Amino acid sequence: MDFLCYLHKGWQPLIRPAEPTRAWMDATPEAFAYRCLPLNIANAHGWEILTPVGFEAYWRGGASTADVIIRADDGMPSASAPVSLFGQATFTIHIQALFRTPPGWNLMVGGSPNWAKEGVAALSGVIETDWSPYTFTMNWRFLRRNHWVRFEAGDPICFIQPTERDALERMNPKFVALEDDPEAASQFAAWSKSRNEFQAAVAQRPPSSPADQWQKRYYRGLNMHDRAGVEDHRAKLRLKPFVTAAPDAAKWQTVRIDPDRLEAAIALLAASVRDGRLLDGDPPIDAGPLIDAGIPAALAERLVRAVRGGCGRTGQAGGSTPGSTLGVP
Repeated sequence: MDFLCYLHKGWQPLIRPAEPTRAWMDATPEAFAYRCLPLNIANAHGWEILTPVGFEAYWRGGASTADVIIRADDGMPSASAPVSLFGQATFTIHIQALFRTPPGWNLMVGGSPNWAKEGVAALSGVIETDWSPYTFTMNWRFLRRNHWVRFEAGDPICFIQPTERDALERMNPKFVALEDDPEAASQFAAWSKSRNEFQAAVAQRPPSSPADQWQKRYYRGLNMHDRAGVEDHRAKLRLKPFVTAAPDAAKWQTVRIDPDRLEAAIALLAASVRDGRLLDGDPPIDAGPLIDAGIPAALAERLVRAVRGGCGRTGQAGGSTPGSTLGVP
């Protein structure tokens, strides 16, 4: 899946896969902060855009653009220099890139997770970068007046993370009593008991090795049965850097739907199902008619698999075959 960064002539953004490390985490005793896997994963969960040259910013306390002062170090390209553009205790950095995400994907823009500057806060935004022909700005808001904020060369000024546009809206948030899920309740109780016992043992007899001072089940992706919680557990992210390339035109072509063919394809699918059961014989369930109607092949296959996976099988006369289901390929 391509994530494109179009470069206008003269644009040279510094973009890298986000670093998993943080100076304040390095400075914790025995670097214990890195024992928290969720912190590590969040740190590296996107790409960072860096300032090519250091700069300082200052806020006098008022709401006008003149109340913000920017001092860039020697060598700062004019297009990369922060500016006081909007007032309201903010300064702005123009991002020299036009990002293009796959269809249905937005770009979450903000500050690097778990990385902070005293006196300012990164503002966040979500942009529909699968169609937008517009660049965007990164904005920071002052939290303290009469205070110089310093960014060194190579400091992250922006963090970008693609997100599926409708993923959150597809979710159905629900409160559920823990005891209604006996397996989850059992594992939680076992974990809570194990943690309390471990902490008591560490307090009574501190281990000599730092590696023995914390439990590692979540880090290793193990549940309380010592089995993998999921097959794709991550203890480290390996994002790819941006490289010079040309876009694959086939992947970005405009989808054109033929409404008459789509209606016929849907009717064909409907004719293959009766009362939630697949019919034996013709007409077969196939993605071909959906593809011919203009539905992208991957989506058409997913739709057909969903129909197959959600149905059992019945004979043409309507008699069902007990226990028979058609598996998803």
